[in-house]
Amino acid sequence: MPLQPHMQLISTDDHLIEHPRLWTDRLPKKHLENGPKIIEKLMPKAINPGNGAAIGEGLSERPAQVWEYEGRIYPYIGLNAVAGKKPEEYGVEPTRYEDMLPGCYDPKARVADMDIDGVHATLSFPSFPRFAGTVFLEGKDLELALLSVQAWNDYVLDEWCPTAPDRLIPLTILPLWSIEDCVKEIHRTAAKGSRTISFPENPVPLGLPSFHTDHWDPVFAAAVETEQPLCVHFGTSGQAPITAPEAPMAVMISLFGCNSMYATADLLFSPVFHKHPGLKFLLSEGGVGWVPYLLERMDATWSKHRHYQNIDPTVRPSELFAKHIHGCFIEDDFGIANRHAIGIDNITWESDYPHSDSNWPNSRKLVHESMLHVPDEDVHKIVELNARKLFNFPRS
Repeated sequence: MPLQPHMQLISTDDHLIEHPRLWTDRLPKKHLENGPKIIEKLMPKAINPGNGAAIGEGLSERPAQVWEYEGRIYPYIGLNAVAGKKPEEYGVEPTRYEDMLPGCYDPKARVADMDIDGVHATLSFPSFPRFAGTVFLEGKDLELALLSVQAWNDYVLDEWCPTAPDRLIPLTILPLWSIEDCVKEIHRTAAKGSRTISFPENPVPLGLPSFHTDHWDPVFAAAVETEQPLCVHFGTSGQAPITAPEAPMAVMISLFGCNSMYATADLLFSPVFHKHPGLKFLLSEGGVGWVPYLLERMDATWSKHRHYQNIDPTVRPSELFAKHIHGCFIEDDFGIANRHAIGIDNITWESDYPHSDSNWPNSRKLVHESMLHVPDEDVHKIVELNARKLFNFPRS
């Protein structure tokens, strides 16, 4: 009976669907016309989630509810908000709020759904702004874009998380186009209770400087100063791993963990952790079973090739990983079996509610079954204690 009643299951990766008034309730009047708002619009029956292009022909029989921002249409109010549906009912068509469980967008209903699922606490990434708020990089009006980032953060800190402050972990986003504004927003939101920050797993495809430059140093320093880890959800770079235009979306879904592998190699061979020894990263939704192989490969590469490249020659990548990087998984039997090769203190669990990978409403049951042969001490770290330490989120 490894998953004991006193062990509180914490999900380090869920998602919230923004309610229709999030920005209209918070933006100044002069920005309401161009700011994010929900409109009703007939849309193609199916849309490619990677680029928003129509798949096939024909329009939906009823209007979809979609976001409009500066005149641009964003088809999804909730990417894969399919909790409570059967796999046969999954799809990529635009949807409406009444098609979802209220727990997708209502914090009181979310807590009730967590109770059903046996999950005690969770943090939630954005949906319309994308997981790291990168939709606002597309903003033409940077004043509006900054206010829109701040509005999302204020919603999370003033409305969503205060609904159940011992159960909803505050995550915030940044105005990534401005280092000065990023630093200000980190300190502003930390003072209001933010516990972690969403950040791209690779800034370069977004047109931003890489981890190998000094560009992000003030941001990383502010994160360390406010004791907040950076959550790098796969896909936040906007670069989905796909092999061919004709390949089914299943190829992309199966390979998405590669984004987390790329981020791990990129960070561990960069100067980031050498310059910021207190900085922590969480690889969100990347799984953990691949970690031992990649660290073995990176250590071998470091051993043979560090002398002639711009690589720190003093610390092995695996040592840096143990100090700085956490992973999380939904279902990963191989990772659980090899938990000590990964690092028992570096593993957390996630639900991914309300996306299609989630096991809601059976999460606690399935986690219990997956841990049957794991000692209680290890189980407690994986399902609760590692997350509480990482996010500075003690039991109330």
